[in-house]
Amino acid sequence: MKITYLEHSGYMAEVEGRILVFDYYKGTLPKLPEKAKIYVFASHAHQDHFDLEILKWAGDHPNIRYILSKDIRLSDRYLERNGIAASVKEKITFAPPLKTFEVDDMNIKTLRSTDAGVAFLIGAEGKYFYHAGDLNLWKWDGAGDLVNGKETRAYKHEIHKLADYEIDVAFVPLDSRQKKYAAEGLMYFMEHVDAKAVFPMHMWQDYSPIAALKAKISNGAFARRLVEISGENEAYEL
Repeated sequence: MKITYLEHSGYMAEVEGRILVFDYYKGTLPKLPEKAKIYVFASHAHQDHFDLEILKWAGDHPNIRYILSKDIRLSDRYLERNGIAASVKEKITFAPPLKTFEVDDMNIKTLRSTDAGVAFLIGAEGKYFYHAGDLNLWKWDGAGDLVNGKETRAYKHEIHKLADYEIDVAFVPLDSRQKKYAAEGLMYFMEHVDAKAVFPMHMWQDYSPIAALKAKISNGAFARRLVEISGENEAYEL
């Protein structure tokens, strides 16, 4: 299995001739084989997680499918005004929160984000992939105990839904803008979910918190689950 970090929360996973692309909105995308099975996920409509560019890939890739959060609204007129044929919607599955469904032979479960849209849990080729989107423990200095407490409860409620799964690859936010709270959501995920490899994301090109966090984790085996990335377009063989 090969994992490529694209940009921000964008990742690409290649497994057994199947390609999964998550939350691409900019950056360099590795060349996609023309006849490969390609599944493109977008967790919500925020501009740092979704761009119409992904829908243009359908012109070169007949086997592409899109799984988009339901909050991404695409009217025929809007698509055509942006140079995209409305027929592309035939390749799109819109996903609301808290649903389990299938696309081809993939089983997909959505969680409710603590910000917007959904998080995805995907079963494909005997593997489980988790992409959090903006499902994170969004605690902030100055927000107050009431707001931060509500945020904490909502996050933990969703993460507990993953307790029964053995996840092979997880993509989870580590946002330095949260300062002292930046790692709380990721650490809670690692402590309560069985995930073999955890890739941080939503870092706004500030990768320094990863090494700092790994240094604080006393259990070496636990620390090794957190993948230390340092820049865009890095690839990892798992």
